[in-house]
Amino acid sequence: MIVLRRATERRHVRSGKQETWLTVFPLDGRPGPAVVACEGIASFSEIRLPPGGGSGSHRREEAEAVTYVYMGALAQEDSTGRSGVLQAGEFQRMTTGRRIRHKETNVSRTDWVHVFRIVLHPSEVGRDSAHEQKRYTAAQRHNLLCPVASRDGRKGSLRIHQDAVIYSSILDPGHHLSHELLPGRSAWLHVVRGEARLDDIVLAGGDGAGVTTEPSVSLTAQENAEILLVDLGPAPILFGSGTVR
Repeated sequence: MIVLRRATERRHVRSGKQETWLTVFPLDGRPGPAVVACEGIASFSEIRLPPGGGSGSHRREEAEAVTYVYMGALAQEDSTGRSGVLQAGEFQRMTTGRRIRHKETNVSRTDWVHVFRIVLHPSEVGRDSAHEQKRYTAAQRHNLLCPVASRDGRKGSLRIHQDAVIYSSILDPGHHLSHELLPGRSAWLHVVRGEARLDDIVLAGGDGAGVTTEPSVSLTAQENAEILLVDLGPAPILFGSGTVR
């Protein structure tokens, strides 16, 4: 089963010149197995900050976020005194606590910064705030599914706590990818740029699709394209500080 979320169906939020295109799970008005299976994801957002622009200091819900800087450079700081800069091509895993405030700023005074962020529901509550980041070159992601975040840290990927694997791929026109979905697992596919065909469905930049009860995610680039793919196990059920699966 495949459930589509076209780019134009995302929630569009504008704050000054900052723009965010947001997909929140479960998808509004989209009941069905594919949506339920993707409930391990809290949200998927695409964010553009103008030169010198930034988000005000705010608290995040307890969660784990994987951020990809597609273009530009993003400065981050939080109320614990931790700060740093994410450059284009870098991915970051951040575990956030409820009491910590965060602020993000576009480092450049001339260029926009373009960011993608996947927020996952926590596998358990009460984890300490932490983060790590790593650069993945275009060559590492060229015509293959490069794991950028996983629970087991496979192939040097960022280590997350959820039962999920996040892949990034940059595809040449006509290149085909097939990713096996093991029983009980689902996937969320997002097209960062370009155009790709998922089975017989054409997806363009900004489009997303949930896939479940399928043996694989089968994708062919129609033109130069870039994708993010999240392979998800069943969402955990949280009770207090424990986790039940």
